[in-house]
Amino acid sequence: MSVALPKVSRWLAADARMIDGARVDLLVDGGRIAAVAPTGVQDFGDTPRLPMAGRMVLPCFVDAHAHLDKGHIWRRAPNPTGAFPAAIEAVKVDRAAHWSAADVAARMEFALCAAYAHGTRAIRTHLDSVGEQPRISFPVFAATRERWKGRIELQASPLFGVDVIFEPGHLETIAEMVAAYGSELVGAVTYMIPQLREALAALFDLAERNDWNLDFHVDETADPDARSLEVIADMAMERRFPGRILVGHCCSLARQDDDGLKRIVEKVARARINVVSLPMCNMFLQDRQQGRTPRWRGVTALHELKAAGVEVMIASDNTRDPFYAYGDLDMLEVWREGVRILHLDYPHAAWADAVCAAPARAMRVAPPRLALGEPADMILTQARDFTELFSRPHSDRIVVRDGTAIKAKAPPYSDLDAVKGLA
Repeated sequence: MSVALPKVSRWLAADARMIDGARVDLLVDGGRIAAVAPTGVQDFGDTPRLPMAGRMVLPCFVDAHAHLDKGHIWRRAPNPTGAFPAAIEAVKVDRAAHWSAADVAARMEFALCAAYAHGTRAIRTHLDSVGEQPRISFPVFAATRERWKGRIELQASPLFGVDVIFEPGHLETIAEMVAAYGSELVGAVTYMIPQLREALAALFDLAERNDWNLDFHVDETADPDARSLEVIADMAMERRFPGRILVGHCCSLARQDDDGLKRIVEKVARARINVVSLPMCNMFLQDRQQGRTPRWRGVTALHELKAAGVEVMIASDNTRDPFYAYGDLDMLEVWREGVRILHLDYPHAAWADAVCAAPARAMRVAPPRLALGEPADMILTQARDFTELFSRPHSDRIVVRDGTAIKAKAPPYSDLDAVKGLA
């Protein structure tokens, strides 16, 4: 901004533009929003001012789908073909060789430093949970969650292929780790195995016994015969599941014929399932064949889901790992690219909830709102409208938490040089 944020507990963001286009004066006092008034209507006396001159102010972001345990391993686990099976294998090898508590903790810390600097207030991460890894990663996550309390609210859900449920003792280990260290969440990667309903029933049973919620990776494929989303919706309705269900990816939904799409979307709506699309990673991974231009964007039918009343959102997914070589847990980047990939525009403001309030509701955390009495957590930008907001990365944004501009910047990648294999 052209003027530094006042270094006092009471200050005024004068003539700020809200997401809905309204121009307001935002009074911050004691870390909370003390007044929201149309620009120039209310007299705030000699309160120190930050002249926004019609620049946009955004609520902080909520990222409902990330992989903090995988992040930033690309240098030692590259995937030069970009193919999905190769990504799975590269992570498997790297996990076996390197994912000690110290390794996972260091990479999580780096990722969270970046997310905080970019303006994210809450994150749900998935933790690879096969073999002995859950006994390593869940305690690391719990310690990280405690360390970041008050800056980023963290949740974690176990991640494993749905067929792994049938391995002796696996579900018991998952239940133990979630109860001791997790976030009252269980889930799996679902695909069309013959015992899918049996496997899902075991997860629903576990969630119901413990009053936990469910989070699934679903149908991350272009195969139109992949319809595990429909099976999840059927089971949720049959059981009248009382908790929240969040499903991610759902790529094959966009490959259904019109009748199939309508049928599945209606079931998802009736089952009260929330859907998160991962636009950057899915466009990167789906329909990838060496030497061939992709024919589709890889993302789910988000517009149709929203029109049916489904709570929808977008999120980061992977960062600098074999599944996605890029990304920095910057939800403004995710929103900007989501606008391009998924056409989340015209009107732009109608989709703002997808990176703020909708993921917060899905995660059952306090939605970030620029409203009277709410915490003064906001992002001040140079943009005066959405085309300006989505045309630049806005590395000059000011992130405000509890009424104070944070000093944090995204850490340099050289900070990872001390981690084995990443120098």
